[in-house]
Amino acid sequence: MTVAVETGLWQLDRTASTVALRHRTMWGLVNVKGVFAGLTGSGEVGEGGNATGVLTVDAASVDTKNTKRDVHLRSADFLDTDNHPEITYAVRTAELRGTDSVHVTGQLTVRGISRPHTFTANLVSADADAVTLNAEFTVDRKDFGLDWNQLGMMKDLTTITATLRFTRTKG
Repeated sequence: MTVAVETGLWQLDRTASTVALRHRTMWGLVNVKGVFAGLTGSGEVGEGGNATGVLTVDAASVDTKNTKRDVHLRSADFLDTDNHPEITYAVRTAELRGTDSVHVTGQLTVRGISRPHTFTANLVSADADAVTLNAEFTVDRKDFGLDWNQLGMMKDLTTITATLRFTRTKG
């Protein structure tokens, strides 16, 4: 596949995009899975084909299909959504490498704590009007002050998976 992503402004298609988490608990015996329903994002592709942008996740929109757990995840023990309502990933560079790998370098901010973060996304499709990427990476929750761990039941690493579809902004 030859990819020629158009320069200009791009907007996240919220209806075709997902950000999910997976975390091992109960001493590694149970996988907790959840999704974030509230997503926004935009970016710009420059003349050289590199992209920059921001993805914003509504931290309070986390849904693990367990109301009690979701309330706890929103509390000060974890995401502290009253004081830090957004999780952001500021893309400093997104660069196509080969035919279907996108090297992404940026800054992840959770609970008001920002850390540099790099990952590789897979280019699923691209044309003049839309680009779709899949990504999976891990984050150490302790790097962001998420260190609550009753009886040592929780692993430190959380896996994030994302499918992000961006559409070209007209005009």
